[in-house]
Amino acid sequence: MTNAPPRRGIILAGGTGTRLFPITMGVSKQLLPVYDKPMVYYPLTVLMLAGIRDIAVITTPEDQAQFRRLMGDGSQWGLAFTWLVQPRPEGLAQAFLIAGDFLAGAPAALVLGDNLFFGHGLTDLLRASAASTAGATVFGYRVADPERYGVVDFAPDGTVRSIVEKPARPASNYALTGLYFVDATAPAKAARVTPSARGELEITSLLEQYLAEGSLRVERMGRGYAWLDTGTHASLLDAANFVRTLQTRQGLEVGSPDEIAFHQGWIDCAGLAARARLFAKTEYGRHLARLADEAGGGPPTGA
Repeated sequence: MTNAPPRRGIILAGGTGTRLFPITMGVSKQLLPVYDKPMVYYPLTVLMLAGIRDIAVITTPEDQAQFRRLMGDGSQWGLAFTWLVQPRPEGLAQAFLIAGDFLAGAPAALVLGDNLFFGHGLTDLLRASAASTAGATVFGYRVADPERYGVVDFAPDGTVRSIVEKPARPASNYALTGLYFVDATAPAKAARVTPSARGELEITSLLEQYLAEGSLRVERMGRGYAWLDTGTHASLLDAANFVRTLQTRQGLEVGSPDEIAFHQGWIDCAGLAARARLFAKTEYGRHLARLADEAGGGPPTGA
């Protein structure tokens, strides 16, 4: 057993969003709608499902005021937000340098601000990954176009041989998703990463250090999971249609920090009802109101 401090979360919501121009010339990519919620709600709820309540949100200097107006200090969800700035986008590993003081020796979970995860058993998978305080855990997802991503090369026995960023000839169809659980050594490892040919501090270079130590785990997300990267016009529309289909067919919300906070017991029935009143003119608000009514005066226990 270790006495490591509680795991902290990081949402990387910086960058310029050039692949979504001209839309993102006036608004941050992570503030764009994915059906009925801002994009940043989806990675936020991934951290919440993992049981993480202390979260740093990294934004560009010019966009931070909009994020803070949207999300506040996190107390409405029983969370605590720390607001950090990414002066220039210099690679994903840069997040651990920017958030080094915030982490203060704690293990971390980094999630990219444009990623959406969904699937039966996701909460259990996230909780198990968050419980490990040594090494790193990342997630592989089978894709048809692995050359767009960091790709995992598996040995015949299933162990990881290498991770290559955007390879011309991918060794497998398993791409790394934008979710990384790392131990307290991540900022020190990030400090040893040198810029790639693209001029960026690649997350794969950081993960290679864990691989060299024998402490990198890659969890394969199978058929029961969906992972959507909303970084292009087409994938943004695909994600919106995916969320709309699930919600309208099943009557269940995807990416709702209000609902998750309530089910975690981080806010009470009165807090949920207050959020429902705020969104009273929307189906989202009506859904929250139904939850509060069904609870009959108090939140359920557990996740």
